[in-house]
Amino acid sequence: MFLKRFFALLSARNKEFLRDKSSTSWNIIMPILIVAGFAVTFTSDFSDQYKVGVFSGTDSDHAQNTNVSTFLKTKHIEFVEITDIEKAIVKIQRHQLDMLLDTSQLQYWINDESPNGYLVEKILNAHGESGLQKQSVTGKEIRYVDWVIPGILAMNMMFSALFGVGYVIVRYRKNGMLKRLKATPVTALEYLSVQIVSRLLLIMAITIFVFYGTNFFIGYAMHGSHLSLLFVFALGAVSMISLSLIVAARITSEETAGGLLNLISWPMMFLSGVWFSLEGTNPIVQNVAEFFPLTHVTAAARSIMIDGAGLLENTYHISVLLIQSTLFLLIGAWAFRWE
Repeated sequence: MFLKRFFALLSARNKEFLRDKSSTSWNIIMPILIVAGFAVTFTSDFSDQYKVGVFSGTDSDHAQNTNVSTFLKTKHIEFVEITDIEKAIVKIQRHQLDMLLDTSQLQYWINDESPNGYLVEKILNAHGESGLQKQSVTGKEIRYVDWVIPGILAMNMMFSALFGVGYVIVRYRKNGMLKRLKATPVTALEYLSVQIVSRLLLIMAITIFVFYGTNFFIGYAMHGSHLSLLFVFALGAVSMISLSLIVAARITSEETAGGLLNLISWPMMFLSGVWFSLEGTNPIVQNVAEFFPLTHVTAAARSIMIDGAGLLENTYHISVLLIQSTLFLLIGAWAFRWE
């Protein structure tokens, strides 16, 4: 009987969503439009500056080493102080840095596939710095659209989870539907489970469609496992659906629910690293971002797609999402009221 009731409610909820053509269409069209906009806008880099990483090691006096001081004063080149040379080499491979200059070991790295790296090397040699030892790396450029797509997909999941579950349950409570369900054999656990499973299936179906549909035209950088990416997105969706249950547990006003959901979603959207990296931001902001499920979904998905990382490398993010999902679900189930 439990499974019969569960699947009956699940079928009804899925049909309700699919029949709402405006909501279904918006969940599909919005992320596609955002991806297309970024793909067109950031196809070319219009900046006239080159970017060179400078690693000085224990020697801070560049003039004592190969006379690089003249090169470091070159206009239209942005010189970035580097503290981790291994991470900087990865940025060279991804074309995020045009050159890496190590003044302590008298060597530099460029990407042989980078036009900017080739030109910066010519500028370096023009200053008579041929005594530096050249190190070559290879790697394709990571476009901004490659970097931002995991966050866009996660953000779309967030809005669909929060408003597609939390707002709907509040509306049901307001119009008396939950009161009628209370008179049936359906338990609160069954009802909430249906909401989670139904929204999870719909979110994942839309996410898969958007990802592969836009990937056909854009061709994202995908160095990791598709199954690992699917797992991270599914776990993130469960976490954000569970978060919405806390908002919908007792509220009876749609206006209040909408305000609270916006209060949760907008800070997450801007402080979770979706649009820009949080590196270099205020430590307080970085610490606050750690409490957002969207932060961990985006970071894990980005590391899988761009770095080729697996689930083991993302143990921290996965553990946080599991803890948050369990905690949110327990609080939501404990606080839920039919009326």
